[in-house]
Amino acid sequence: MLNFNTISVIGLGYIGLPTAAAFAQHGLNVIGIDVNKKAVDTINRGNIHIVEPDLDVVVKKCVNEGKLRATLTPEPADAFLIAVPTPFKGDDYEPDLSYIESASKAIAPVLKKGDLVILESTSPVGATEQMAEWLAEARPDLTFPQQNGEQSDIRIAHCPERVLPGQVMRELIENDRIIGGMTQKCSDAATALYKVFVKGDCIVTNARTAEMCKLTENSFRDVNIAFANELSIICDKLNINVWELISLANRHPRVNILRPGCGVGGHCIAVDPWFIVNKTPDLAKLIHTARLVNDNKPDWVIGKVNEAVIEVLQKTGKSINEIKIACLGLAFKPDIDDLRESPALKITEKLAEKYPNQILAVEPNVEELPAKLTEQNISLVSLDGALSIADVLVVLVDHREFKLMQFTGNQLIVDTKGIKQ
Repeated sequence: MLNFNTISVIGLGYIGLPTAAAFAQHGLNVIGIDVNKKAVDTINRGNIHIVEPDLDVVVKKCVNEGKLRATLTPEPADAFLIAVPTPFKGDDYEPDLSYIESASKAIAPVLKKGDLVILESTSPVGATEQMAEWLAEARPDLTFPQQNGEQSDIRIAHCPERVLPGQVMRELIENDRIIGGMTQKCSDAATALYKVFVKGDCIVTNARTAEMCKLTENSFRDVNIAFANELSIICDKLNINVWELISLANRHPRVNILRPGCGVGGHCIAVDPWFIVNKTPDLAKLIHTARLVNDNKPDWVIGKVNEAVIEVLQKTGKSINEIKIACLGLAFKPDIDDLRESPALKITEKLAEKYPNQILAVEPNVEELPAKLTEQNISLVSLDGALSIADVLVVLVDHREFKLMQFTGNQLIVDTKGIKQ
């Protein structure tokens, strides 16, 4: 019987902190590790530094009960979960594993025989094996699965998260979990750990398949979104209401077209398909094309805004420098504060370059703008403020507040989310 008294979660962001809280809520002692001192201090006060429904209540309770604490330096534990970012190296979409490498080298000194190390970070195929190599190099006194197989001192697995921002605390518990151990004993150990709180099935496979599974899930979604986004561009050219068209087409019993938007954002769908393309560039043709379609959608939206500005100039006689443009939404999806890889954010930045000192941003889920937007003299305003000032409204995210708003009829609207429909 495997016993996990203390676990450590490395990376206390949008996935790491909820995961740490879930384990602590179910009785384990949890040590959270993060390089961000502000985040560590915030958590140790029983507060949270991200927006996620229900997370604040759980964190406060677990911290007050002594089940969860955060620190900057790794400490001994029975299991280590690595949940750090996997961004790109520059503009060629090559995966950057430096965060995983740093986390591996940070925990290596405190590993002991019998410990379990799980990579939760969404990773290119082979990253778990690479992590195991980094650990082995740092701790030659211990054995690892690639050296001793089932008899290794340290168990290693890849268990990717598959949760929806805004519903993380529920989905962590209810969703099925893919368990990709480097050996069967590694998978057994990881399954035993996640069963502390996971009510869904824990489905065992190998590490490479687990890595590819997460990438496949998000590539599937990316391809389907690309179809909707491309359809919206075609319909605009043909003077067809894309929202009505999709509604009609979806009445077919085997058709379920998604709703288009201003692009694709977030830390998963906009990133993960590139990991497949990077690994197999000559084979991933459809996945690559979908990425290009979705990455180019923001430029198309900017073109529609430019058309709206020209129309305002013609109707009002204002000079171009007098035009005010309100960008409604900066997050990558509705009703969250997460701006990572957000096409709405990129559109707002590019519009500010073309229309300096004329851009208003409405994002009800953040209290302050990112530094780059502030440097561009973009103003964070309320929705009412934007409705009273703006000549052009650009709906980029379908936040609940925007769905309820009443248009005055005085603005031109570029609606990428169909909220008027």
